[in-house]
Amino acid sequence: MSLESRIINSLKTLLDPLSHQDIVTGGVLQGLQVTEWGNVSFILDINTQYMNEGIKLKEKAETLVSKIPGVKDVKVILTAQRKAPAPRSLKKEVPGIKHIVVLASGKGGVGKSTTAVNLACALHKMGLSVGILDCDVYGPSLPRLLGVNEKPTSDDGKIINPLEAYGLKCMSMGFMMDEKAPAIWRGPMVQSAVQQMLHQVKWGALDFLIVDLPPGTGDVQLTLAQSVLLSGAIIVSTPQDLALIDARKALEMFVKVDVPILGLVENMSFFLCPHCSGRSEIFEHGGVHRQALSLNLPLLAEIPLHMSIRETSEKGTPLVYSMPTSGEALLYGKLAKHVLSILYK
Repeated sequence: MSLESRIINSLKTLLDPLSHQDIVTGGVLQGLQVTEWGNVSFILDINTQYMNEGIKLKEKAETLVSKIPGVKDVKVILTAQRKAPAPRSLKKEVPGIKHIVVLASGKGGVGKSTTAVNLACALHKMGLSVGILDCDVYGPSLPRLLGVNEKPTSDDGKIINPLEAYGLKCMSMGFMMDEKAPAIWRGPMVQSAVQQMLHQVKWGALDFLIVDLPPGTGDVQLTLAQSVLLSGAIIVSTPQDLALIDARKALEMFVKVDVPILGLVENMSFFLCPHCSGRSEIFEHGGVHRQALSLNLPLLAEIPLHMSIRETSEKGTPLVYSMPTSGEALLYGKLAKHVLSILYK
């Protein structure tokens, strides 16, 4: 058996951390060269998400090949140019919907739902057909934020007619439950509810479906990310480190399940006094911006902590419509334009 064949057979015992195939079959090993003097060189082309594992793989390959009789010198070059295979074949489109964009956060109480509603309204004001889906089964906010208290109807007992408010088609478990009643549901029930709200609602033709996710990285997030073709995720966080730690976890989850990250939003970025317009950075400022820079992701918006946002949210009159010329409403408009520029570039 030739030296090259022995080297290939030895390298077949090493596995690609991404595909779990051996590195020869999986295409990680490239450019193998063996000279008559026993000098060996080759490339390990690993995935960009597995750099740490790639370094360990390189060290194992060097050690393994150097022990083969006849090998005098080993040079291994590590490159990271292969893209992760996108296991999107199991993910389905929702008929009639061009883009599904999810808003996620690591922690609750960072203003994600308020951001989702005002983003949806801003997109609708730009002439787009928009729906909004509240997937927070345990703490739905959409009924309060849009001022909707009706129960959805069905023409055939199977397909649900979405409610409409401010030009948006909307659906939430909150429309079907008493506001004070807790949802005491296990994971499978939650997953079933999410699938029903996606596939058994008469959404019709939409340019955008904005999905307000619950905080964290639980059943709802995984159900959506693994079963539906998502155009991207927007991560919402406040600036302080405590919120950013969990926001980073939410972001990493979407990366692992092959959902594009459109960017980050810093909510409650600073406080504007309604009396003197003085600015105070209550939760610090710029934490999300720094995180975005470190991840090479766009900062989509910096939304202030302002009385008008809180008041219009509690009244069920989204700021984008009730105070369209306010500085805060204009920021939501810029957020919508930024999202469009990313998806339609």
